[in-house]
Amino acid sequence: MRKDAIRLEETRLQKVVKLGDYQSFHERHRVFPAIFEDRRHTRILDMAAGVGCAAERIHQSYPAKLICNDISPSALKVLNDLGLETVSFDLDDEDSRFPFEDGYFDAVVSLATIEHIINLDHFMNETHRILSDKGFLYLSTPNYASLVYIPRFWLKGKTFDDPFKEPKKYEFYAHVRNFTYITILEFVSTFGFAPDTVYLPLPAGSSFYKSLRASSPRKAWAYRHIMWLIYKLLSPRWASEPVICFQKTCQLHQLKPRKVLL
Repeated sequence: MRKDAIRLEETRLQKVVKLGDYQSFHERHRVFPAIFEDRRHTRILDMAAGVGCAAERIHQSYPAKLICNDISPSALKVLNDLGLETVSFDLDDEDSRFPFEDGYFDAVVSLATIEHIINLDHFMNETHRILSDKGFLYLSTPNYASLVYIPRFWLKGKTFDDPFKEPKKYEFYAHVRNFTYITILEFVSTFGFAPDTVYLPLPAGSSFYKSLRASSPRKAWAYRHIMWLIYKLLSPRWASEPVICFQKTCQLHQLKPRKVLL
């Protein structure tokens, strides 16, 4: 991650002393651990775990060894205060291997992280190495070809993230890759992964949805049902941030994962 983005991240977390202080809980966090289905993971790594939005849910409700990675001192303090096991190493340091044995984990969680990575080949190769044979990678990244981003780009002629307004200012500085749903499927698959399932998180527990429901229950109801209709009828390529489950494999495969709404 760029150093200026790390500084911005620390600024964003200055007032976050516990998980409940964090105001950017997303639906991608909410779907854990239900997203694991019946895969029976025993060792899980949450990469760039932040303040533990997904990790705490896994820790409380899923019987597996969980290790959380981050490099932010503020995030690590919150994670440690939650009683989570942490290890701090730079995912983007191409001169250092991830500090785990080959095949140590049977599941890796990487939420809204890959768009921050500069040395992508190193990141993907190391992720592949530490996963066991047929292990699973749960990955999300903003889909810049989605119905959320296209109107701003086409109608207003503006970039996807705003350099002047929070929280988009952080994303403008921190994001170094602009993926779409199709390109992330194709890209990750070139590193020995097969897309297994794409999960489309419905509006239910995010900070945004809770705020909308508090201000207007009718708007929240309409918003949820419109999103359900879009996710049900259309391709995942239109979703703003699907969570994709990839399986480590050496076999040829098709880029057609099954679709699940959560």
